[in-house]
Amino acid sequence: MTGRTSVVICAYTFDRWQDLLDAVGSVRAQQPPAREVIVVIDGNDELLARAREALEGVTVVPNDDVQGLSGARMTGARLASGELLAFLDDDAVADPGWLAELEAAFDDPAVLGAGGRVEPAWRGEQPRWLPDELLWVVGATWAGLDRRDGRIRGPIGANMGVRADVLRRVGSFAPELGRIQVGKVFVGTADETELAIRSRALFPGGHWAFRPAAVVRHAVPAERGTWRYLLRRCRMEGAAKAVLVELAGADEGLRAERGYTASVLPRAVARELGGVLRGHPEGLARSAAIVVAVAVTGWTYVRVRVSRSWARRRARRAATPAG
Repeated sequence: MTGRTSVVICAYTFDRWQDLLDAVGSVRAQQPPAREVIVVIDGNDELLARAREALEGVTVVPNDDVQGLSGARMTGARLASGELLAFLDDDAVADPGWLAELEAAFDDPAVLGAGGRVEPAWRGEQPRWLPDELLWVVGATWAGLDRRDGRIRGPIGANMGVRADVLRRVGSFAPELGRIQVGKVFVGTADETELAIRSRALFPGGHWAFRPAAVVRHAVPAERGTWRYLLRRCRMEGAAKAVLVELAGADEGLRAERGYTASVLPRAVARELGGVLRGHPEGLARSAAIVVAVAVTGWTYVRVRVSRSWARRRARRAATPAG
């Protein structure tokens, strides 16, 4: 085998079959080439059999860890032989040069991991009501991402790399954040952020780099360009941040969000309302989307934090011997 980087792609549904083929094809086209491509199938035996038959030259395995994205990623990581690991979503296509750009970040020995740019690949038109500051809703790089000095708190999971020895030392992605359910809300948007926070604590002086030229294009189906999906995704985000704060603490868990909500979003609302005065009526809907996103995400965060706190108190009382 040649190459420095093992690429791991996790999949779970036939609905993205063509996307999976495109993702694998985009990795195979990279120069320099990947050391290996590992596809991990989570909880779908039929998809596993079909992928093994169709993806020649690719290692295709079932998730043998906890069910969900975090466990699937760790299954792939344990099988990987590269000094670097790159993770690509099954519905994302890497641009030519993606892997070379991602690998270049690790020429700096202080870099623990890296994230690239994620562009939305709309299956239809981008909704006029959705501002670029809210592109995180569809899993893309958003305007206002905190990337001071080329450093980020954590990457977008659709496009990230990490040193294999760092991941081994850190342990794993947090299963509490890997596409699981908290009450009635699914959580699955912050396990890579928690990993990055934990790795910096374990390796003082290390950081995660942002490589804007390492681009992948993340599929955005038409149903994700709706207000209904916006609300769903904001509930997921609020729940994920509540769990992230439990694991990493409020200082690190909400560091990027403080500047985003206090500075980036107010400027965006002012810009959009100013656009309305200049004859661009869609600015009103964009402003409303920002306000709704903040309200729903914040409310879900508070609700999940309170409910989990109460649950822990009840568990402690139940475990305390009477009398």
